[in-house]
Parts: sequence; C-alpha cells; structure tokens
Amino acid sequence: MDVPIRAEAPADMTFPPALTARRQGRAIVLLIAVALIGIVLCLQYGTERVPLPEVVRILLAPGVAVENASGVSPSVILLDVRLPRLLLAFLVGASLAAVGVALQALLRNPLADPYILGISSGAALGAALALQFGLAWAIGGFTAVQLCAFLFAAATIGAIYRIAVADGRIPVQTLLLAGVIINAILSALILFITSLSDSTSAFRLFFWLMGSLVTLGYDGLGALAVTVLIGIGVLCAQGRNLNLLSLGEDPAQGLGLDVERIKRVIFVTTALLTGVAVAVSGLIGFVGMIVPHAVRMVLGPDHRLLLPASALVGGTFLAVADTVARSLWAPMELPVGVITALCGGPFFIYLLMSHREEAIG
Repeated sequence: MDVPIRAEAPADMTFPPALTARRQGRAIVLLIAVALIGIVLCLQYGTERVPLPEVVRILLAPGVAVENASGVSPSVILLDVRLPRLLLAFLVGASLAAVGVALQALLRNPLADPYILGISSGAALGAALALQFGLAWAIGGFTAVQLCAFLFAAATIGAIYRIAVADGRIPVQTLLLAGVIINAILSALILFITSLSDSTSAFRLFFWLMGSLVTLGYDGLGALAVTVLIGIGVLCAQGRNLNLLSLGEDPAQGLGLDVERIKRVIFVTTALLTGVAVAVSGLIGFVGMIVPHAVRMVLGPDHRLLLPASALVGGTFLAVADTVARSLWAPMELPVGVITALCGGPFFIYLLMSHREEAIG
C-alpha cells in the first residue's frame, strides 16, 4: 500500500519569522488603543470644534444635553453626526485594508488593491443608474444608491467568477484578465450614463466616485459592522494559508494546502467585502494598497498578524482622512478620496521605484 508523502519545502524558501501569541496580542491591543484614541480625537473636529474635555464628558454621559452658543447641543453633533460617520469610515477603511492584504498574497502582486478585479466598477454602475433614475427609497438604513451599488457589485462578482473558473480551478491570470475586461465594459457604460445625465445627477455621481462617506444610521451601521467583522474574521482565519499561498501555488500545494479551495474562499470574501465597502462609500483609492505595505514594513510579512493589524490601521487612517476632508475647508467638504490620493500617490511612486530597483538589481 502506497503512503502519500507530503513534499518538503525547497531549501531556499523563506518563511515569515515565528510569531508568538504574546507578540501578536500585544500588537493588536496597542493598535486597538490607537484606533480608539484616534476616533476620540477626531470627534473634536468639523464645522464647529468641540473641546476634548467636552467630547470625553459626552461619551461618558451621553444623556446629559447642554446647548452651545448656537443653540445646538454638542452631544447631538457628536453622537448623531460625527460618531456614526467616523464608525463608517473605520469599517470601510478596515475592509479595504484587509482586502488589500489578502489580494496581494492571492495574486502575488505587491501593487494589488481592492479595485483590481473590477468589482468597484459594478458598484459604480449600480450607483450611476440609481442616481440617473432618481431613486429615493431606503431599506434598513441603506439608501437606494447604496443598495443598487451592492447588488450590481454582487452581479459583477458572479460574472467574473463565471468567466475565470475553468474545470473547477481559478487561474490567477484568468481572474485578472476577467476583471480587466469587465472593468472596461462597465466603465464604458458608466460614461454613457453620465453623458445622458443632467448636471445635478452628474455632479452627485462624480462626488460619489471620488469617495463620499454619507452618514448611515445606527441600524445601517450595525448591519454593516456585522458583515465587515465576519468578512475580516474569515480572512484572518486564513492567515497561515495566505503565508503558504504567498510562496506560490506549487510550493503551497506541496506543503499540503488545498490551493483551489483557499483561492475560492479568499476571492468570494474579498469580493463581497469590496462590494459592501464601495456601496456605502464610493471609490476611495490607495487605502487597500498603502496600508498593507506600511504595516508590513513595521510588523513583518506574517499574515496572521498582518491582516488584523492592517484592518485596524486602515480603519484609523480612513477615519483621520475623512476628518481632514470635512474640516480642512469647513463648511465645505472635500471628497475623502482626494485626501487618500494625496497620501497614497507619493507612496505608490515610492513602491514603483523600489520594485524597479529590485528588478534591475
């Protein structure tokens, strides 16, 4: 009787350094503390600044309402306007960063981001149609634009999967090409719809495409938080498998990994997280690319730590970026995508130059 033998790793193959539970726990606790402090500090800023002691008092005793000079209670400003928006920014940023980490490992492409597979274009098409037809209904705290964006993103996921899968396998090259093709088709349709839109609808679509964190109610935030936490939890559970997959499919297969099953899990999870994030926030670039690299530089390449750490850093980064976007020229508000692009553009150039030097060397 033949006994199956598991292939040994090649001698020149490098693995991430050993990660102890203590080191991982300390890093996560520290990042959670930084995120909480960052959100509390961001609550101060907006059209009207609320002093930090007042912010802390309101958070500790939310039922005590004190009106300011303009006749508006700071507790209303903080708890009904700023806090839901900051929580939305945190959830979206965490989703985009976690998806970026997973896709960079899956595609073995250091410049991969959540929008590389074209799912964002499907969401943008749904939003464009909702704006063009003036849909104004809402369900469960989500607007028609957000729901249409998610439905079209889900349809795009199905189309890409149908094109990419061959004989039960998902070749990475085919997956990328399918995303490029779908993205080109949907982008053309978006331009066509925009050309037929009036100036008001066209401006609303343009603002949405640049990234717009429209405040959700707490009901909508609750549903979003559950979805995001489940999605990120699934990705974090694949940390060890992503470590193996980042070595290459053949070495990972030789080490006993069911590569195709893991690829399907990662594709479906990242695609759904991307669809949800884009549906509620529009297109916010660079978060899913620069945050994983920045965290990797500090904490190393082990995905068991890199995934949850990137989610926490990504959420904090987007919360701060949105605070800057709505405070810099208050009461005017910049699209948050402008701020993330200004931060991410130079970092992207740095990555390109560093990888070019590595290729030449």
